[in-house]
Amino acid sequence: MMRSLWTAGTGMVAQQANIDVIANNLANVSTTGFKKMRTEFQDLIYQTIRQAGATTGNDNMLPTGVQMGHGSRQVATQHIFTQGSLQSTGNSLDVAIQGDGFFQITMPDGTLGYTRDGSFKKDSQGRIVTAEGYFLEPQITIPTNATEVTISAEGVVTAKIPNQTDPQNLGQIEIARFVNPAGLDSIGSNLLKETVASGTPTVGNPGTDGAGTLVQKYVEMSNVQVVEEMVNMIVAQRAYELNSKAVTTSDEMLSTANTMKR
Repeated sequence: MMRSLWTAGTGMVAQQANIDVIANNLANVSTTGFKKMRTEFQDLIYQTIRQAGATTGNDNMLPTGVQMGHGSRQVATQHIFTQGSLQSTGNSLDVAIQGDGFFQITMPDGTLGYTRDGSFKKDSQGRIVTAEGYFLEPQITIPTNATEVTISAEGVVTAKIPNQTDPQNLGQIEIARFVNPAGLDSIGSNLLKETVASGTPTVGNPGTDGAGTLVQKYVEMSNVQVVEEMVNMIVAQRAYELNSKAVTTSDEMLSTANTMKR
């Protein structure tokens, strides 16, 4: 059987995975805080038919060898953590991170999740939560009689209370940073989980030790560029077609060989 059939087949599988990633990026073009993903490929093992540098007698040496590749494979899908554009909302509980870092979210099982989505809400008790109802960590509660909530660039949350001259301090928003944020595990709902690859988080106040600052009444939009993804889709589609053409050509060559007569 011709090696090219299997080699081209691996290329088709790899490009299908590439299209899957591109489609997910495009599906999340309007998802708050979403970070696009990139597919990475590697070539497969090579069969060495003639080794470069082998001697052929009389002190002659082969300057080049003969190797036959076996195609490609998908080896990684990496998040690209470039800054998304900030969109004004006018909502006092919408907060965007300008720079490095993630909001900490308390999951139902008590573990922490991490997100760039700062479109927060209040629950029935005034606690700041995500759209899924998960608590912001550290937990902050807004009094029911608060008339205005302010979140500073450094994460200090204050509120104006009737009959009080000075604003009341409600708490401090902290953000987490990772040595390798690309190693975080996506779990859906705009949340990421810590992994061994990401390393343990460094938690601190916004604007300190290289952490990003907060921008109230803004949300960070997806960093997906539609034109870029469309170009990537065209390239992936053409690569898929070329590999399918290689399969067809290999099949025609086999058919020709099978119909040869003495």
